Amino acid sequence: MAKKLTALTVKSNRLAPGRYGDGGGLYLLVRDGGARSWVFRYRERGTGKQRDTGLGSAGSGGVSLDDARERAGELRAGLRRGVDPAATKRAERAAGDGTFGTFADALLESIKPGFKNKSSGVDWKRDIEVRCASLRPKRCKDISTDDVLGVLKPLWLTKSRTARETRGRIERILDAAKAKGLRSGENPARWKGHLKELLPATKRKKRHHPAAPYKDVPRIVRALREKHAGADTAVNLAAEYVILTAVRTGEGRFMKVSEIDFKARLWTIPAARMKLPKDHEVPLCARAVAILKAVIPKDAKPDDWVFAGLKPGQPLGMNAVLHALKAVYPGITTHGCRSSFRDWAGDETSTPRDIAEMALAHAVGDEVEQAYRRGTALEKRRHLMEAWGRYVDGGSKLLRIVRAG
Repeated sequence: MAKKLTALTVKSNRLAPGRYGDGGGLYLLVRDGGARSWVFRYRERGTGKQRDTGLGSAGSGGVSLDDARERAGELRAGLRRGVDPAATKRAERAAGDGTFGTFADALLESIKPGFKNKSSGVDWKRDIEVRCASLRPKRCKDISTDDVLGVLKPLWLTKSRTARETRGRIERILDAAKAKGLRSGENPARWKGHLKELLPATKRKKRHHPAAPYKDVPRIVRALREKHAGADTAVNLAAEYVILTAVRTGEGRFMKVSEIDFKARLWTIPAARMKLPKDHEVPLCARAVAILKAVIPKDAKPDDWVFAGLKPGQPLGMNAVLHALKAVYPGITTHGCRSSFRDWAGDETSTPRDIAEMALAHAVGDEVEQAYRRGTALEKRRHLMEAWGRYVDGGSKLLRIVRAG
């Protein structure tokens, strides 16, 4: 990145009022009268709006050019991690009164851009405003173990999962407060060696997603095709596609045209949409390819949604696929379809367990083993998904679909 400013330029009295760029978002701002300061310009994540945040005075005794460049580099690195500079500055200002409520609110604003789901921000807000109401007026440095227990105990045995999540958020907030110098000593929300010894053990209930017996899946798919033939709704094709690829609903809803390689018959889901932090390759059977060719218009752009929603520029709604499935098989869930696939792979094929698990994007082995097996596993998964496609089709003739566009 080429630098445009020099130390002599910054100190020069000949600079007219205006903004002088140094590259990488760093600017020298010169005002009427000669006052000058450093500004970092960036685009807000999510909205794309241009934002400025000040880095201090550039006058005599102020921030030097080298220091301003170093700070701008730190902010660029933070942006890549999802940290918003302006929100961070607000958090630092809000930390002034030292209360839990003020600091927690500001911290949430600074970390929110890094959340994968909007619901995470809603859950955090509910915790720090409602469940932690008793902590809000207290100074971070004064919060004790008894204060934290006062929040957790009413929830611990009746809503254990909620209580565990709330405890984790309190711990993070107090850790951040310590990093800002607002408290010292051990974290009263720490679990191991602390709250674990003070709260009763809870039994975690394993959630089971309703799944159809895999022998019913061909019938479910036939029903989806009949509904599509009668109403020509893409949501039924999306539901069938989710079944054929055994993916999670969100992975399919937010699928973009650029993710498909028709020549290789491969769909690559970016790591940002996966539970495991890495890209996931999905081999496509003949029917899955036919569905994609049917729903993608000829003039589609790389960033267009494959399964578009009713609102222009939006993907299918969150519950659209689920409702399409329930319309033909009440009680089923999209996650249950993944269970149907896994049961079929275990009962009806000789597929090794690790290959079936990798088809569901579950972690198998360590990183070295995963890297070593990647090429072979992809071809084995391709054979598995093609066999699943034939099973789902039930050996019947493929329904002809009219191409979109």
